[in-house]
Amino acid sequence: MLSRMPLGLSYLRYRYTPEANYLEQETFGMRFSSPIGLAAGFDCNGEMIDTFDALGFGFIEVGSITPKPQHSKHSTSFYEFKGNHALLNSSPIESAGVEKVIENIKARHSRIVVGCNIAKNANTPAEDAPKEYLRLFRPLYQYADFFTVNLCCNSTDDIYVPAERDEIMAILTPLFEFRRGQNQYRPILLKISPDLSDEQVDLMTDIMLDTPLDGVVAAGGTIGRHGLENSKKEMHSLGRIPGALSGTPLKERTLQIIRQIHARSKGTYPIIACGGITTADDVMEMLDAGATLVELYSEYYYGGNKSMRNIRLGVNERLRKAQQTTAKQQPEPQHEEAHAEPSSEEKATQN
Repeated sequence: MLSRMPLGLSYLRYRYTPEANYLEQETFGMRFSSPIGLAAGFDCNGEMIDTFDALGFGFIEVGSITPKPQHSKHSTSFYEFKGNHALLNSSPIESAGVEKVIENIKARHSRIVVGCNIAKNANTPAEDAPKEYLRLFRPLYQYADFFTVNLCCNSTDDIYVPAERDEIMAILTPLFEFRRGQNQYRPILLKISPDLSDEQVDLMTDIMLDTPLDGVVAAGGTIGRHGLENSKKEMHSLGRIPGALSGTPLKERTLQIIRQIHARSKGTYPIIACGGITTADDVMEMLDAGATLVELYSEYYYGGNKSMRNIRLGVNERLRKAQQTTAKQQPEPQHEEAHAEPSSEEKATQN
């Protein structure tokens, strides 16, 4: 509401985005004002892009976007596990459809980097998924800065998490072919599930190495229920409800996947870390593990703008100290001593 008032965005920027000079970086050939972005699921339809820019995010993933509008049939499908700083989403992707999202993206004024997270409609058969992803990719191409192909649609009983090479290539190949015919280059990333086995994570990495894929978002929500020791009462009341769990319980698995992808790809591809990031130290752990960028979701849900401000300033301070330490460790440049002109007596002696 505040962002829609006169000078509202200016106030948000003043209140929550103090100067942080060490955050800016370049990735995918694009300038990011900060490595800290907002994960898909918050601004599903691109309605608040300018607001999140004013709040200090370096980028935002809009979506997931589906070709046709899609909404949950249940009044309650989002559950909090505050004791473990986690969230459970048990509804299909909420989307106003690609046409509405394009309308919203066109209306933005900020220059924040915008990624479009694309997914098939829930009632679309898996064999028709390649057509749906392309149906989204083509009209969005001129409005997105990068694309995330969501291969982690697991928030309902009807789980769609393709993990076979042929199935994934059937989705990606038409996107690569369309991009080759365009004047502008849009990076394409895969968003993968934390429930993949280590062998399947290697497969995703190999697909990235063998194709024009540009990176990976690791990872989406999990269908597991580990790490909820402080939320047993809430879990018991819900029973065996389906859904994707996000938040602190995902942190260790996210770090493991990032290290695995980073090692196998020898650090040559960007990785966006998403899952279990709640503090500035968490962000630095992800970056040290091999991530290039990070995304917040559950922490922003619980902590809001104040939490984002604290994380942003904390990461900036840690990057400042790291840069200073690196500068001190650089060897002093070696300067050759200037040779003075010999005196007349020295010349006489030399002669």
